[in-house]
Amino acid sequence: MKNVLTLLCFFLLTVASAQEIKMERGKFYQNGVQISSYETKNLLKSNNEAYGYFKSAKTKEGVGGFLLGLGIGLTVGDVVKGLVSDADYPSGFTYVGAGCIAASIPVMIGRKKRLEKAIELYNNGLKSTGTTDFNMNILANNNGYGIQITF
Repeated sequence: MKNVLTLLCFFLLTVASAQEIKMERGKFYQNGVQISSYETKNLLKSNNEAYGYFKSAKTKEGVGGFLLGLGIGLTVGDVVKGLVSDADYPSGFTYVGAGCIAASIPVMIGRKKRLEKAIELYNNGLKSTGTTDFNMNILANNNGYGIQITF
């Protein structure tokens, strides 16, 4: 019985350490299966620092995408307005749109590095806690013998 329990514990440790996340072409994979961004966020919640980097990257992605979309919308809207009516074409909307597009570039640049840092911190956290937090003791008291497992 003791050998079976020990093998079971080591199997659980192996499975726990095999839960690493990999990022390829902007998609997240765990054990070769693609997982969603929501699932990745939930996995990263166990490591506060990695979760902070992930949230920061997603915030940068949202703000940068909004600025890019706003800039394209304003610019294209002003072009259409200039083609359809007799109004002067490069109006203020074109300049504001170009400014939004230019502002979105530096906002979105650091996004990938932050995602990679979050995944790296999470995976390193799995490796470091996989073996150090496991403790198995045999106990004896007035009621009998037992095995205490902490992880």
